[in-house]
Amino acid sequence: MRASSDSSPTAQISVLAECVDELVRKGHDSRPLSTYRLQFHKDFRFTDAKNLVPYLHALGISHVYSSPFLKARAGSIHGYDITDHNLLNPEIGTLAELQQFVDELHRHGMGQILDTVPNHMGVGLGDNPWWMDVLQNGRAAEHAEFFDIDWHPLKPELHNKLLLPILGRLYGEELEDGNLRLEFWQGVFRLAYYDRYLPIDPQTIPLIFAQAMVDGDSPRSDLRILLRELAGLPNHAEDSDAAKAKRRQLVPMLLHRLRKLHQDSEAVQESISRAATVINGTPGDPASFDALHHVLEAQVYRLAYWRVSAEEINYRRFFDVNDLVGLRMENPAVFAATHRLLRRLMADGSINGIRIDHCDGLLNPRQYLIRAQMLYCAAKCIGAEAQPPLAENGIEEEIVKLLGHQQWHANNAPLFTLVEKILEPDEDLPTEWPVDGTSGYEFTNLLNGIFIQKKNERAFSNLYHRFAGAMPNVDTLIYENKKLIMNTALSSEVNVLTHILDELSGNDRRARDFTRKTLREAIRETIACFPVYRSYIDERGEIAAQDQSYIHDAIARAKRRNAGLSTAVFDFLRDILLLKGRAEDSDDELHRRKLHFVLKFQQLTGPVMAKGLEDTVCYVYNRFISVNEVGGSPKVFGHTLEQFHCKNAERAERWPHSMLATSTHDTKRSEDVRARLNVLSEMPKEWSQQVLGWRRANRRKKKVLGDGRAVPDRNEEYLLYQTLVGSWPLRMQTEDDREQFIQRICAYMTKSIHEAKVNLSWINTNPEYVDAMNGFIRRILTPDPNNTFLPLIEGFLPPVQYSGCLNSVGQALLKMTVPGLPDVYQGNELFDFSLVDPDNRRQVDYGLRRRYAEELGRVTSDGMRGVCAELLENHDDGRIKLWTTMRSLRFRRQNPGLFRGGKYIPLHPSGGDAAKNLCTFARGAAGQMAVVAVPRFNYSLMRGGMSPPLADIWAEAEIPLPDPPSDYFENIFTGEVVKMTERGTLRCREVFAGFPVALLTSR
Repeated sequence: MRASSDSSPTAQISVLAECVDELVRKGHDSRPLSTYRLQFHKDFRFTDAKNLVPYLHALGISHVYSSPFLKARAGSIHGYDITDHNLLNPEIGTLAELQQFVDELHRHGMGQILDTVPNHMGVGLGDNPWWMDVLQNGRAAEHAEFFDIDWHPLKPELHNKLLLPILGRLYGEELEDGNLRLEFWQGVFRLAYYDRYLPIDPQTIPLIFAQAMVDGDSPRSDLRILLRELAGLPNHAEDSDAAKAKRRQLVPMLLHRLRKLHQDSEAVQESISRAATVINGTPGDPASFDALHHVLEAQVYRLAYWRVSAEEINYRRFFDVNDLVGLRMENPAVFAATHRLLRRLMADGSINGIRIDHCDGLLNPRQYLIRAQMLYCAAKCIGAEAQPPLAENGIEEEIVKLLGHQQWHANNAPLFTLVEKILEPDEDLPTEWPVDGTSGYEFTNLLNGIFIQKKNERAFSNLYHRFAGAMPNVDTLIYENKKLIMNTALSSEVNVLTHILDELSGNDRRARDFTRKTLREAIRETIACFPVYRSYIDERGEIAAQDQSYIHDAIARAKRRNAGLSTAVFDFLRDILLLKGRAEDSDDELHRRKLHFVLKFQQLTGPVMAKGLEDTVCYVYNRFISVNEVGGSPKVFGHTLEQFHCKNAERAERWPHSMLATSTHDTKRSEDVRARLNVLSEMPKEWSQQVLGWRRANRRKKKVLGDGRAVPDRNEEYLLYQTLVGSWPLRMQTEDDREQFIQRICAYMTKSIHEAKVNLSWINTNPEYVDAMNGFIRRILTPDPNNTFLPLIEGFLPPVQYSGCLNSVGQALLKMTVPGLPDVYQGNELFDFSLVDPDNRRQVDYGLRRRYAEELGRVTSDGMRGVCAELLENHDDGRIKLWTTMRSLRFRRQNPGLFRGGKYIPLHPSGGDAAKNLCTFARGAAGQMAVVAVPRFNYSLMRGGMSPPLADIWAEAEIPLPDPPSDYFENIFTGEVVKMTERGTLRCREVFAGFPVALLTSR
C-alpha cells in the first residue's frame, strides 16, 4: 500500500481504494499484445527460458505464457500434477533463477502469464505432504478438509476411509505375493508398494509388534510404554474438534520419541526389525500375511485394484485420473494455503496475469475468480504477505470488505485473467465473470473452419461411409459415449449424486417413491443429454436464462430418449437443478442440500462431456479429422466467412483480450497438420481415388487376429491415412528421419485406438492388437520393392503439402490481426507437424529458429521483395511462416492502439471468381488503418499447381475500402506500396504482387 501520513484505518482504507482504482484504470493498457507458450520441465528450465527472451522479443512477443512451474511430481513433463503450491518445481529452477528470467523479460519490456492449477493436486508417489497427512491421520488430519473427499460413502466399510485404487492386481494377490511390505524408513513406519509409499496411522503401530510379541519378542520397557501411548491416540475417524486437536498435538511428539529410541538403542532397532520381518509374511504361506492384512485394514486408506475401483472411489478426481485429487477450493482456507507463492509473484511483478486450468472443475468458478482478483489487489496494494491485524485467511479483512462492493465483470478487473473454458456453438462466457476471455479453443475451430471447403461435405460423408462401412450419427455417438464414461470411468461420481438425490427425494412426499435405480438413470440420462460442458448456478439464487435453457433442453432430450422412464422423475430432477420450491422448504438446511447437489452435478457434467466427446468420439468419428479438435465438433464441416467476421466483431466488442490459439499443449493435432488436411476438402474426387487405392495396396499387409479381427479395422485405417497426410515431414532425408516418423505414428495410433474404446481401451488393453497395428504401420512405411503404397503416397503429397503451407501462413496472419490476443505455441513459428501430446511436447530446436530470425531481422526495406521470393522458393524450411509471424507481431507491438481496441471492419472483395477465395478485413483506430488479405482454397485457385497465388491470377479482383485515411498502403511483408484506385479499392494483383498474404498499413 502506498504510504500515507495519516495512519488511521479510515485513511489507510481510502489509500487502498485509490490503489485498487488505479489498478483497474491501468488494466486495459497493460493487457498483453501477444503471448508465446513455453512448456517447462526438467529439460527446459528457467535458465533456458532466460536465454530465449532476446529471441522472443525479436519475434515481437509481449508476454511469455508459462506452463505451470510450481512443484510437481518428479519427472512431470506438463506441471499439472502440482504437489506443493508454495514451492517452485526444483527440476525447473530456483527462485533466484526465476528472478533472473523475470529480470530478463523486464529488460526487454516483456511480461509473464502463468498457467495456474486450482482444481486438483498430484498425489500417489508420497511427495504431497498434505495428502500424506490425510492418509496418516484421516479426518483428524489438518488437511482433511482440503481435498474433496466423501467420508460417508454408500459402502459401510468405507466410512471414514479412503479407497486407494493403486494396485496392479487384486489386493489379496498383491498381499500374498509379498508386494505390500512394511518398512521402517528414516524413523517412521511406511508401507512400500513398488515406487509408492504410504504412511502408517501412528495409532496402529502397536499392531505391527503384536505378532512378534506373540512369538516371544518382548520390547524394551520404554518402547512398550510408547506403544501403549500410541494405541491410546484418538482414532483417525474422530470427528470432535477436541479429539482432533489432541491427536495433532500428540502424534508429532510420539513419532519423535520413536525415532529417538530407534536412533539410541540397538535393542529397539532389533525389535523393530523383527516386527517388520514377521509381519511382512512369507510368499507361498498365505496365513503368514494375516497380521499385515490386519494392520492394513486398520489404516485410513483401503487399498484396491485400479481396474475395479471406479464405482467406489470416494474422492473427486481430475476426470478419471486417480492420482489427481480434487481440491475444495471453495474453502477460503484452501485458497489462502494454495496461493501464498502466487501472491508473492504477483506482488513483485513476476506475474502479470494468469490462465486458470480446468475452471469447470471448481465448485464455484465465479467465486474463485473474484478471490483471485482480490488476491492480486492485496498483493499490489498491501504486499506479498498478509499484515496483521488485517489478516483473514491470508487475504486482508479490509480489502475483502472493500472489494466485496466491487462490481467487476468481463474486461473490467485489475488482473488479466483467462480461463480454460470450452464453449459450445452459441454458448457465451458468463459476462459476470471478472475475466478477459478464454484460452482460445473456440477461435481454433473458427479459424480452421474457413479453410475447409463446405460445399464438399456430402462428398466426404459418402466417402467415409464407403471406406469405413458405417456413418454413425455424431449426436448419438456423443450421447452413447457420455453414458459409457458414466458407466465406467466416472461411475463413482454418478453414485455420489444418486445418493444425495435419493436423500432429497425421501424428504419430498411427491418423490419419495422413486427408487435409487430410477434416480440414477435420470441423472445419467440428463447428463448424457446436457448440451454444454456445465451450467453455473451458485448460492446467489439467481439462475441465468442461459443456464435455465440448458437444463430444460437436457431434461426434454432425456425424456424423449427414455419413453419407458417416468417423466415425473425427470421433472423432479429438473426442479432440483433449478432450485425450485425454496419457499416451500421447511428450513434453510434443505435448500442448502439441494444447492449442494446442484453444485456437485455441475462439477460432473464437464468431465463427462470432455471424456465422452474429446477423448472418445473425436477418435471414433473420423470423417474428416481436421475438425476433431478440442472445443470443436466432428459433425461441423467448415465455417463461412460470414460466421468468421461475425464472431470476430463480437469478440472485438465483448472479449477484445481473449486468447487466440491455433496450437496448444492439448490440441489433437497442430495448426499445420490441420492446415494441410484442409487441402483435402478442396479435392474430394482426387482424395477418394487415392485413399481407396491405398486401401487396396495395403490389404495384404493387415494381420488377422485369432478372433477374426483384421488390424487395423476400416475406421482406424482411414484415421491412419489422414494422419499420415497431415503429419508427413516436409523433409525426410535419412533413414533415421523415417524411423523417427514411424515411431511417432505408432505412438499416436496406439493412443488413438485406446481412446476410441472400440477394439480396446486403457482399462481393457490388448497388446496383441497394438503389436498388429504397429506392424501394419511399419510395413506400409518401410521402403520395399513390394510396397506399392509408399510411392503412391509420396507422389500424392507434394501439391497437398505446398497448399497446406500456404494455408498455414494465411492462418498465422489472421491470428495475429483479428481482435484478441494471439498466442504462439512453442516452436510453431516454423512449420510443425506434431500430433497430440506427448508428440507436441518434444524439444524445440531454438538454435535453428534464432538463426533464421537473426537472418530475417537484418533484411532492409530494399531487400524485402527479394527475401519474399526466396522464402517462397524454399517454403519447406518454414522461414516463410516465421517471416509472416515476426513481421505481423512486430507491427502489433508498434501499433498497440490499432489491435487492443481498433475497429474490426469486414471487407467484401469483388471482381470474378478469384475474389470469392479471399478473407479480408480492416482494423482502424485514430486515423490509421491496416488491411489484411488472405487467400483461401489455394489448391483450387491454382488448379493443383505448386505455385503461389500472385499477381495475374487475381485478374480484376478488388478490395473495397471504407473511408481510408490515405490513398497509399504499404505491405509490411514486401515493402511495396499499393495505391488505391479512384473507386476506393485496392487491386488484388497489386496487393499480392510478391507475397501470398498481405498486411497493408496506411501511409
